[in-house]
Amino acid sequence: MKKSLIILLLCSFYNIGAQELKSPSKEVIVHFFLNAEGEPNYTVSYKGKDVITASKLGVLLKDGTQLTHDFKVIHSSESSVDEVWEPVLGEQSSIRNHYNELKLELKQNGTNKLLDIVFKVYDEGLAFRYEFPFENKVNYFVISDESTEFNLTGDHKAFWIPGDFDSQEYAYNETKLSEIDISKLDLNNGIALKSITSNFRVQSPLMMKSDNGLYINIFEAAVNNYPVMHLDLITETFQLKSSLVPNALGDKAYLRTPGFTPWRTIMVSDDARAIVASKMILNLNEPSNIDDTSWIKPMKYVGIWWEMHVGISTWDYAGSQNAQNVESKALIPSGKHGATTANTKRYIDFAAKHGFDGVLVEGWNVGWEDWFGNWKEDVFDFITPYPDFDMEEVSNYAQSKGVKMIMHHETSGSVANYERHLDRAMNLMKQYHYPAVKSGYVGRIIPRGEFHDGQMMVNHFNFVAQRMADNKLLLNSHESSRPTGYHRTYPNYVASEAARGNEFNAWSSGNPPAHETILPFTRLLGGPMDYTPGIFEIQRSAYDSKKTEQVHSTLAKQLALYVTMYSPLQMAADLPQNYEQHLDAFQFIKDVPLDWQASIYLEAEPGDFLTVVRKDKKSENWFLGAITDENSRKTDIKLDFLTPNKKYIATIYQDGKDAHWKHNPKSYAINSVTVTSKSKLKINLAAGGGTAVSFELKK
Repeated sequence: MKKSLIILLLCSFYNIGAQELKSPSKEVIVHFFLNAEGEPNYTVSYKGKDVITASKLGVLLKDGTQLTHDFKVIHSSESSVDEVWEPVLGEQSSIRNHYNELKLELKQNGTNKLLDIVFKVYDEGLAFRYEFPFENKVNYFVISDESTEFNLTGDHKAFWIPGDFDSQEYAYNETKLSEIDISKLDLNNGIALKSITSNFRVQSPLMMKSDNGLYINIFEAAVNNYPVMHLDLITETFQLKSSLVPNALGDKAYLRTPGFTPWRTIMVSDDARAIVASKMILNLNEPSNIDDTSWIKPMKYVGIWWEMHVGISTWDYAGSQNAQNVESKALIPSGKHGATTANTKRYIDFAAKHGFDGVLVEGWNVGWEDWFGNWKEDVFDFITPYPDFDMEEVSNYAQSKGVKMIMHHETSGSVANYERHLDRAMNLMKQYHYPAVKSGYVGRIIPRGEFHDGQMMVNHFNFVAQRMADNKLLLNSHESSRPTGYHRTYPNYVASEAARGNEFNAWSSGNPPAHETILPFTRLLGGPMDYTPGIFEIQRSAYDSKKTEQVHSTLAKQLALYVTMYSPLQMAADLPQNYEQHLDAFQFIKDVPLDWQASIYLEAEPGDFLTVVRKDKKSENWFLGAITDENSRKTDIKLDFLTPNKKYIATIYQDGKDAHWKHNPKSYAINSVTVTSKSKLKINLAAGGGTAVSFELKK
């Protein structure tokens, strides 16, 4: 009789106080036990090294019930899953979902309350969640807190951003855990709305590296009908505790039985590449709820957007000085409005000429004069264009050129208003042939008192994805809660921002050169990011001699980001005239695919460097992206991923010999060589630089 079967039979009759679960490779081991007070605890080890020391588990209810102690195990069971599934769009054409599972059914002495804890252990880490079983009738309850602990073994190096309930748009800090203190940060960083209530709270995913060489990541998966989890740190003991974002009443989550929480995840490896390549977050989400996914396509787009960020044009039609006339509709055009019919046609022509799928237009609809900062409920109706934007003419022109339009819905944080108008807004999109929408949530949330990361807003973001799917529309959300793999369940949720994007380089202190080397280990673990790369005119002074802001990368690194930062929705974010001055470098943006057959992370170190190679889903061509932080770097790349006995033309887009992200960012060189799977490439990355390579099968 197998050991697992013996355990299963015994657990039907006895309270098993301690149990062990191993990953398929047996390298990750989870121990579960009840201590003398009946408190659920767990530990985690990897290859014999401690990762998480004894840490408590439990849930607190608003009615005073403390599901944290005095438990006994009344039943447990083990199972294994090894399956392969195919994402609609993704970094690879198939994903293996392989784990061992332990389900523990607990009963609290005295109250007879039931609580289940489920562990799934993968080769790259583990996940666990709380489940609330059905007991005779449906019970409704309110969670006031979780008592989930992650007790670490030492003062790890951490890559962190403040635990802000309303924004993730921060540059990452790289410090020891003991050095985390938000009060010591300069928060004058361009973020319009901040909701920070603790100096020792950080956001997940939290990426760490231990002194003994372990890479550890704490995150969550499948967040739905639940608030986002932040992490409270006790710096003296390196203890992390879950911190759930409250709603306007101070409650954390409203649930009913049967119900469950999101998965709490811990990834661990002695190889950083295993963290960044992990698909564990995706695997923990439910399969697609969309039966026919044939309409879900990747999109490469340009748009009326960056010109507003650099001050050439504006979102508003009349200018803020005329905001007092908004209600009377007596708007006088300022002459700087970007979203005009004529300007949109210019972008459509550029997209058609260079083979782009779509054009985004921001500022097309009335309301931008007084939209920001007023906490006004009915700013936008999402259907009324400004007088200088003819929707029918633009739509017809785009169709004649074979270009699709991308809608923009800025909600200004007025979620109730957006939901009231959503169906009419989607009908307008379908009427004028807009297959995708970029939504925005800048500002304080309405209903008032809610946070971007609270349960209500998580449900809203997921609801919009569902309604868009019902109408066969793609969604790209900005200023939303960060994704946790929900795009597996609704693959029309093709991208989101939910981090500090490229736009901050236009008008703030910007993103340091290390920023893009950290995002794949944090934000991108949860889903694709609309980072808006491809800025060729690096320095703001090109538009205004008084401005000193700039993109903190070289031009070649902007190309490499199309490979290192996965998204099936990618923008060539710069102005058409800037690309026309560098058509040789622009060729890589035109060529790089958005949907992949395979992805291999060749080199990785958070905060330092990343090298990724990906194979086009529709051809035998490969594309490589390599980026570095503020330090220059040299590396040799083996090309053994190429098909043996085949020749490829490698076109290399690299930093010039004198390139530097700050002093000479636009210096680049392009050359082509013939290579095979036995070849090596010598890559030289400038400070803040990058290299992009296309490998085309030689005919």
